[in-house]
Amino acid sequence: MSVITFTGCHVVDPAGGRDGMANVTVEGPRVAAVGEQVEGTRVDAAGLVCAPGLVDLHAHLREPGREDAETITTGSAAAAAGGYTAICPMANTDPVCDHAGVVEQVLRLARDAGRCDVYPVGAVTRGLAGGELAEIGAMAAVGVRCFSDDGMPVQSARVMRRALEYARTWDAIIANHAEEATLTEGAEMNESDLSAVLGLHGWPHEAEEIMVARDLLLAGGLGARVHIPHVSTRGTVDLVRQAKIRGVRVTAEATPHHFTLTEDLVSGYDPVYKVNPPLRTAGDVQAVREGLADGTLDAIATDHAPHASEQKDQEWPQAPCGMLGLETALALTLTELVDGGLLSLSDAINRLSTAPARSRDITGQGGPIQTGAPANLVLFDPEARWTVDPAVLHSRSRNTPFAGRRLRGRVVHTLLHGAFTVREGSLVDPLFLTDRSATAPAEERGVIS
Repeated sequence: MSVITFTGCHVVDPAGGRDGMANVTVEGPRVAAVGEQVEGTRVDAAGLVCAPGLVDLHAHLREPGREDAETITTGSAAAAAGGYTAICPMANTDPVCDHAGVVEQVLRLARDAGRCDVYPVGAVTRGLAGGELAEIGAMAAVGVRCFSDDGMPVQSARVMRRALEYARTWDAIIANHAEEATLTEGAEMNESDLSAVLGLHGWPHEAEEIMVARDLLLAGGLGARVHIPHVSTRGTVDLVRQAKIRGVRVTAEATPHHFTLTEDLVSGYDPVYKVNPPLRTAGDVQAVREGLADGTLDAIATDHAPHASEQKDQEWPQAPCGMLGLETALALTLTELVDGGLLSLSDAINRLSTAPARSRDITGQGGPIQTGAPANLVLFDPEARWTVDPAVLHSRSRNTPFAGRRLRGRVVHTLLHGAFTVREGSLVDPLFLTDRSATAPAEERGVIS
């Protein structure tokens, strides 16, 4: 069993309360020591930050069904390159992940890829149709902790209430796509003066806020757990903040594009900026940033949504919604939020790793970095500057809205259960990955045996 010590790194570990210089020794799939001692092979990590591997609560890996846009292999490669050791793929695949068979298929493919722990999100309703509940119990039995019809809101309050009641049996989480669909029929961008000027049908902020308010009331009344995905408006931030004060069991996430980009970018009709929920106003962006800063919004999630170029590169009305996110989230957080003085480096790691793992009950991820803990780690150079080039991204798709943007912070090493998935900035060939993940407890791999 190999022993590797990363020497001279800046350990940022919110779960363990550590923020300072130390050596980190990894032996097999676990952390062997954190401190001054040096054992085994030395890896010079001077100038690097060592943090718990990043955890993404919201990604689209497209497999099964849309392998032209992404596969679990390519998506987990993009995740590893971005510093992620755990991702939660959404259920809107083809077939829909609404029963245990699809869950097990996704887990098997993820184990074969070997680059990232994968925790599938199950559907709330069969076929994402919003009517009959999916096989929530059977999926919970194979380890699913969160259920969502992402992209398709559960319109019926009765169905949503039943889902919350049923999920409560396993203390599982319902994450409803926050959109009142009767207000967004035909919508193409945020509703504003700009949408009128551009001649695009508007998407009012109330469509998000009405659904969020309903779900918070239902969850609060039942004592159930609810998660609010991709928060995009000031009103939603305020609703979540007040719900937390009332004691509602709610967590919430924001995406890098919703704390970075504004509706003004739509002016050129470039479909790369078409996303659901839409890019909002500068005031909404500021509110989302403030929500991340004060902890109202627990997590930064990518909503990584790849599309094949022949699908995305169409006229604005025909183009699907969605943007890439896994390979740029860390650098955008450092560039936009840490450099902007809104988050400390420790807070940023908390929003990208520790808090997401806790909000989804993912053990073995998000830290702490301590003796005996799973060695799920990212080491990144916080001063490295790089320019986003879609051509060199590891995703199968290229629909990033950040092409050409200069960012700070680049991943140098990613370790999954002690094995390098990224080393010296390059992906490790799966043929050379040691199967250390197989020695980790099942609950640490997203697998229930």
